[in-house]
Amino acid sequence: MYFFSPFQSLKGKDCNGRVVPTDGGRYDVHLGERMRYAVYWDELASEVRRCTWFYKGDKDNKYVPYSESFSQVLEETYMLAVTLDEWKKKLESPNREIIILHNPKLMVHYQPVAGSDDWGSAPTEQGRPRTVKRGVENISVDIHCGEPLQIDHLVFVVHGIGPACDLRFRSIVQCVNDFRSVSLNLLQTHFKKAQENHQIGRVEFLPVNWHSPLHSTGVDVDLQRITLPSINRLRHFTNDTILDVFFYNSPTYCQTIVDTVASEMNRIYTLFLQRNPDFKGGVSIAGHSLGSLILFDILTNQKDSLGDIDSEKDSLNIVMDQGDTPTLEEDLKKLQLSEFFDIFEKEKVDKEALALCTDRDLQEMGIPLGPRKKILNYFSTRKNSTVLCPCVLWDVYSGKSSSFLFDPVAYRIEPMVVPGVEFEPMLIPHHKGRKRMHLELREGLTRMSMDLKNNLLGSLRMAWKSFTRAPYPALQVSETAEETEAEPESTSEKPSDVNTEETSVAVKEEVLPINVGMLNGGQRIDYVLQEKPIESFNEYLFALQSHLCYWESEDTVLLVLKEIYQTQGIFLDQPLQ
Repeated sequence: MYFFSPFQSLKGKDCNGRVVPTDGGRYDVHLGERMRYAVYWDELASEVRRCTWFYKGDKDNKYVPYSESFSQVLEETYMLAVTLDEWKKKLESPNREIIILHNPKLMVHYQPVAGSDDWGSAPTEQGRPRTVKRGVENISVDIHCGEPLQIDHLVFVVHGIGPACDLRFRSIVQCVNDFRSVSLNLLQTHFKKAQENHQIGRVEFLPVNWHSPLHSTGVDVDLQRITLPSINRLRHFTNDTILDVFFYNSPTYCQTIVDTVASEMNRIYTLFLQRNPDFKGGVSIAGHSLGSLILFDILTNQKDSLGDIDSEKDSLNIVMDQGDTPTLEEDLKKLQLSEFFDIFEKEKVDKEALALCTDRDLQEMGIPLGPRKKILNYFSTRKNSTVLCPCVLWDVYSGKSSSFLFDPVAYRIEPMVVPGVEFEPMLIPHHKGRKRMHLELREGLTRMSMDLKNNLLGSLRMAWKSFTRAPYPALQVSETAEETEAEPESTSEKPSDVNTEETSVAVKEEVLPINVGMLNGGQRIDYVLQEKPIESFNEYLFALQSHLCYWESEDTVLLVLKEIYQTQGIFLDQPLQ
C-alpha cells in the first residue's frame, strides 16, 4: 500500500503517534511507523510509503514509487542541481541501477543488463531507459475516493471448513473483501437515487474466523502424530479442511467452535461500536457452508421467549454495548436465591466454576434440592449461549442465495417448514434484470414445443375422426343433419382441450404467493442462483465451483442488499423481473 502526499504536506508536523483510519475504518495507518494494521482481524502489517519520486514500470506502463529513503536522496540531488544549475547528475540505486538527471524535464532510469556484474564490473547505462518523474502531477493515478462514512447495516460473515474459502485458496478476509467491493458497486448502480438523496450509505461486511483458533489449540500436533507419511499433501489438506466437519460433530471441539464464533462476533461488535459510536443500524449474520450450521446452532440457543427478552432488555443492551455480564450475585438475586451467595463466596465458586458443578457438588455445599435444581437449570441453559444482538440469519449454505442446481452440499429449508406443499425455490433475478439469455431461450423453446405438440395432437384427433367416420349413402336426412351439427361441436371441443392444457401450463408458470409460516416473516427462504451458460453443459464439472462461487456473485450480493434495505423502506431503482 502506498501513501501519496504532496512535498510540503507533512513538513514540520510530527507524525509520531498519529493514526489515520483507512479502508472504511477496517485498517489503521500509523504514520510514524509507516505501517498499516488491521483492526478487526489478525493480519501481517503492510508498508506505507510517502511517495514523491516514481519510475515507469516495464510491463504495465504504470509509475512505481521509489522507497522513501532513496526518494529523499533523489530529492536532495535534484534540489542541489536546481540551485547550482548543474545537471547530468548520476546516482546509483540500492539495486545497483543508474539514475541520471539530465534536466528538470528529462530524468531516466537505466536497468543494467542481467549478468553484467558476474565479473565484478560496475553497472553500466545499458538496457532500456525508463522515465523518472518527480511528484504526482500529470500522472493518471487511480486513487479510490473512499467508502461512504455512513454505515446502515453490519453483517458478520462466518466461513466454512478449512482456511481457504474459494478455488484460489484465499482466506475469509480476502473473500469478504470481494463481497464488500461488489456491494459498493451495486449500491452505485442499483440504489443510485437513494445515494444521491443521502438516504443510504453502505453495508459493512466483517469476517469471523474460527478455523485458526481451533487449530491453535494443539489439535494439529496430535493429528500430525497419527498421520501417515504417504501422500503428504493430500493428508495435510484432509487434516486442515475435511476434518473440520468431524471436529464439529465432536462435543468437545463443537463447543470450542461455537464459543469462538460467538465470542468473536461479540468482540468485533463491541470494537465496531467503539469506532462507530453513531451507528444505529441492524446486524445480520451470514454463514457459508459449515458456517451456516454453526450460526443456526447459535441462534437456536438464544432466548426464544419474548417475555424473557422484554424483561431483560436492559441487560441485553448492556451486554452488547458495553460487554458487561451479570455477576453471580445478580443471577442468584434474579432466581430469588440470594441467601446462598455467601456459601458460594466461602467456597470461592464463581460463575465459571458453578457452570462446572454437578448436583452432588451443590448437595455437599448444603444447598437444598429445590434451589439446586433451579441453579443447575439456569446455568445449564446459559452455559452454551452467548447473548448476541438481534440478527437475521442469511444462510448461504442451505437457504438464502444458494446455487441448489449444482452445489453438492446445499439443501432446502422450506419443505421442512411447510411439508404439505410442494413448490420450487425462488429464482434469483440477474443483477442486470430478467433471466439469463440461455434460460429465456430454453423456456421459449419449451413453450414453443408445447404449443406445437398441442396443435399437432389436436390436428391428429380431428384427422383420425374424419377417417374413421363411415359415409353411408342410405342415411336419412335427419341423421345427416344431426351428424353435421355434432361435427362443429366436436371440432370446437378440441381447441378447448388445447386451451385447457395451455392454461394449465400458464398457471404453473405463474408465481403464486406462498406463506412459509413465521420464519422470515412469512416470506420465501429458499433461493436459487441462475446457472451460467457454460455450466449448463456439464453440471458435475461445475459442482465444486458452484459451492464456492458466492463471494463474487453480483446476484447473491444484490439479494442481500435488497433484503436489508427493503426493511428500511428503500427499494431498487428499477425492480428486477
